[in-house]
Formats: sequence, C-alpha cells, structure tokens
Amino acid sequence: MDVNLIFKIAAVGILVTIIQQVLKQSGRDEQAFLVSLSGLILVLFWLIPYISELFDSIRNLFAL
Repeated sequence: MDVNLIFKIAAVGILVTIIQQVLKQSGRDEQAFLVSLSGLILVLFWLIPYISELFDSIRNLFAL
C-alpha cells in the first residue's frame, strides 16, 4: 500500500468532516449525511483494488 493513499484518505476524511459540520450547523442534515456517504464511497473505490489483491493472495496461499 502506498503512503500517498493513506494521505489521500486522511484528506478526504478531514474535508468531509469540515463540510459535514458546516452543513449541520446550517440545518441541512440530509446533505451532511450525503456528503459523509459520498466520502465513504470514494474511499471504498480507492481501496477495492487492494482488497481484491488481498483476496487473491489468500486464495493463492491456500491454493483454492
């Protein structure tokens, strides 16, 4: 795993938290939820190749 990926995930987390707090303070709870959900989906899309590689490694390790 690359260190840049960890920094990108942290940056998305910080930005989502700031935007979510601003939206909650202005009374837009639905939009705040959607922002947090979209941040989660973005990070999961970045992690899918690594998860796939992990499962392939486990499959090769146990020769399944």
